[in-house]
Amino acid sequence: MEGFASLFTEYDVLGAFWVNIQLTFWAAIWATLLGIILALMRISPVASFRAIGSGYVTIFRNTPLTIIITFGVLGLWGQLGVTLSSDFNLNFFRLAVLGLAVYHAAFVCESIRSGVNTVPVGQAEAARAIGLSFLPAARIIILPQAFRGAIAPLGNTLIALTKNSTVAAVGSVAESAVLMREMIESESNFIWLIFLTFALGFVLIVIPVGLLTTSLSRRLSVAR
Repeated sequence: MEGFASLFTEYDVLGAFWVNIQLTFWAAIWATLLGIILALMRISPVASFRAIGSGYVTIFRNTPLTIIITFGVLGLWGQLGVTLSSDFNLNFFRLAVLGLAVYHAAFVCESIRSGVNTVPVGQAEAARAIGLSFLPAARIIILPQAFRGAIAPLGNTLIALTKNSTVAAVGSVAESAVLMREMIESESNFIWLIFLTFALGFVLIVIPVGLLTTSLSRRLSVAR
């Protein structure tokens, strides 16, 4: 155990988890913004918008995240020369955030759309009756109620995003999965302890998210 404890002075475990938290935070923001736009397209009265939103969800929800992040590094940066920062490491970090965001936006979209299904049709009819067009009615009446009904699925998406942030390792982002592999390769005698340490770290990060979203979904649920 003494040798295992010394690993924490040699390797920055907390710093690696901090990278995962930052990946999750920024990807969650962009995925939510993109997911809202996609959800509006999915429920839009314009058929072409519905088709674009449906196509996006079908493509990105069924494409492995590893392929998306690998394409960001090898395709966007390697072949097309797309850079998101002049700093080498920050550029890979932002490419990983981009990959995580575009992938999870499809799930955010479907979570919000499931919330829209909990809004009574009469609410939309009342909005049209007072002269609101689609976007004002969605922004003022439908989406606020939809979010109340979508808290639980959005929480599940955030938990999945937190765990999927380890896939950023394929984009050369030095997060916890990369550090765990380095520690196991150099200290294979402690393989089980190292694995349990990183598994426990993610459990400690994810559990508060689950408890918070469960509590919010119960407090903000609407009795129909």
